[in-house]
Amino acid sequence: MKLKTRLLYKLFLITLLFINGLVIAAIIFPIINLLTTANNAKNGRDRIKKQWLCWFSAIINLHVIKEGELPEQTALIVSNHISWLDIIVIGQYLPAYFVAKSDILGWPVVGYLARQAGTIFIRRGDKQHILSTAERMIWLLKQNSNIIAFPEGTTTRGDEVLNFHASLFQPALLTKSPVQPARIEYFGIAKEHAPFIGDDAFVPHLIKMLALDKIEVKLCFLPLVSTIGKSRQAVSNESRAMIVGYIADAGSEVDFYNSPQDKLSDRQRFSGPH
Repeated sequence: MKLKTRLLYKLFLITLLFINGLVIAAIIFPIINLLTTANNAKNGRDRIKKQWLCWFSAIINLHVIKEGELPEQTALIVSNHISWLDIIVIGQYLPAYFVAKSDILGWPVVGYLARQAGTIFIRRGDKQHILSTAERMIWLLKQNSNIIAFPEGTTTRGDEVLNFHASLFQPALLTKSPVQPARIEYFGIAKEHAPFIGDDAFVPHLIKMLALDKIEVKLCFLPLVSTIGKSRQAVSNESRAMIVGYIADAGSEVDFYNSPQDKLSDRQRFSGPH
């Protein structure tokens, strides 16, 4: 009974969060765009998007252990890909635009919110669309906007890192932007349930995540990879090798916070939506 009540409460909060997101996307963003300069509007939208992801993180009780330093300059952040949760894990730490498969557009509510948040969608196999995607990424990097991409092109169970699509690195080369590899690893019960693979659908998987007591994950930002004087394949291989080569100390206990006062790790606490 307690578990069911907790799940219903989380479902209520996540529903409020999605309604909040729709209001932000349909009303708040257009007002910000209308009343201020382009640069101030971008900064305002970035702050709101980051806070929204922090609220999401709090509702699902996401415990993140973060290692490494965030990029101090505009960068293309690339990570291994396990779940849609990866977006929440990384996105709450820095303002950025995500590169995602166009399939997300079909997800209820989330597809609309992702589009309004400026997500860059890729249609696999459509060369013309891939070209326009690259142009969009180049423009954003030139506007000093971070981009987060998952070069594997699909999700895995987290026990392997698939080959990267090197074409995603071309915009970084053309703008001389560094690449920052990142590694995501889920722990505990989340290691089994977090992967979003195969025929998984978003809503059932979301409910499954809400049913968990907590979601434990380790996020490591690895050293920057310079793109100057290198081919996109070389940068792709170097970035992937760093992610593959980063081996967490699986034999040691992960120091997650378990007290009621410490619902989020990395010594950051976020208040939920009101």
